[in-house]
Amino acid sequence: MNEPKPATPSPPAATLNVPLRDPGYAALLAWLWPGLGHFYQRRHAKGALFMVCVLTTFFFGLALGEGKVVYAAWNRTEHRWQFALQAGVGLPAAPALVQNLIVRNGGEPLLRGLMAPPRDPEQLANWHLTLNQRFEMGTLYTVIAGLLNILAIFDALWGPAGEGPSKSKKSDSDKPPGD
Repeated sequence: MNEPKPATPSPPAATLNVPLRDPGYAALLAWLWPGLGHFYQRRHAKGALFMVCVLTTFFFGLALGEGKVVYAAWNRTEHRWQFALQAGVGLPAAPALVQNLIVRNGGEPLLRGLMAPPRDPEQLANWHLTLNQRFEMGTLYTVIAGLLNILAIFDALWGPAGEGPSKSKKSDSDKPPGD
């Protein structure tokens, strides 16, 4: 008689171990320039994807708002909390900090006022009036770009699917025989 053999359970699938190069340094690089931390970790496709998506979103929003939607200001008349999120893109948002220091100390903004804060509430109201919804949409795009890069920073730090921070792990093929 041919009795069916009981099914044997298949061995558990091997987990993919991605050795990450210095996750802390990669996270710093990912903040400084979107995608750079992933390039450092030799995850080139992911680095290119983050770089293109984050920077395109950021610069599209900046262009939509004619360079006026990304600025740092925290004073009696305005609390620009959006900049904290926009700063998530790293160096591309840095001119806003420089412009804020210049304007706050009574100087003339550089780069034709790109990322310079408004001098007074009347100038800000004028920006809202002339740009209309583009001011809000540009702000939204740049904030989303910063948030996307914050996710990319965590990916550079924690690795794929949240493996947790790890120093360069040796795979089984890297171990000497007998280990």
